[in-house]
Amino acid sequence: MFIAMNRFKIAPGRENDFIEIWKNRESHLDSVPGFKNFNLLQGESSEEYTLFASHSIWESKQAFEDWTNSEAFKQAHSGARSASDIYLGPPNFEGFDAVL
Repeated sequence: MFIAMNRFKIAPGRENDFIEIWKNRESHLDSVPGFKNFNLLQGESSEEYTLFASHSIWESKQAFEDWTNSEAFKQAHSGARSASDIYLGPPNFEGFDAVL
């Protein structure tokens, strides 16, 4: 099992806009081989930003990497730049192999 997470710093007051983007986007994940589960997580807020994390579970790291190189990945991320004022910098990727 492989867990892929992206942490996002979101501008104060734009949290609901960010959530709506994720609610309404076509992720194409359900048709991707090796995909298991997805969650969008909201963390703490400060005067500077609110922390969010996308959390996806995959059968393997290879399945995740295959998705990142697929047409489905390109389609799922095609509108990200149009809402760039919501993001305070690029996402921070973290990948984990399950060991237990």
